[in-house]
Amino acid sequence: MTRPQQFANALVMQLPALRRYALALVGNAALADDLVQDCVERALRQSAQLRELPRISGWLRRILKNLYTDEIRRGNSRGEEQDITELADHVELSAPPTDVGAARDFVKAVSRLTPEHREILLLSSVEELNYREIAEELDIPVGTVMSRLARARERLRSVMQGEGAEIIPLPLGSKDRK
Repeated sequence: MTRPQQFANALVMQLPALRRYALALVGNAALADDLVQDCVERALRQSAQLRELPRISGWLRRILKNLYTDEIRRGNSRGEEQDITELADHVELSAPPTDVGAARDFVKAVSRLTPEHREILLLSSVEELNYREIAEELDIPVGTVMSRLARARERLRSVMQGEGAEIIPLPLGSKDRK
């Protein structure tokens, strides 16, 4: 199998995890799909930059995160923000939880976290990366990963227990597709 075929196969295998990561970052399926599409387009254009195919998952997440960060910056310059709880997909509809209210409360609580805290929780809990892998992917020290993760968990716990805090809205907006 040629290198382009191997790359394409590896890329396709990463799509479910990449979409899950995008959905956790933006909180909306349509925007997550747009982000994944942009990520795949960029990955295909820059495929020669990936030296080791087994590292494709982290490489793709880094591309997606950079695209997301760019979108946040564009959104901040526009000054338009919307509360994720109004536009978020209902996670409770995709897998029937035993307590629908708890799932809804959890989604709302996660939306109150800073993007850095959401990202750390996602990489640790959903993607199951260890501290070192997270540190390498985000290009931050392991100690920073550990402290951010501890603060994210504590913040999530306090929001879930009703101690609440101001919602940090996710910037939403999608570029026009042709």
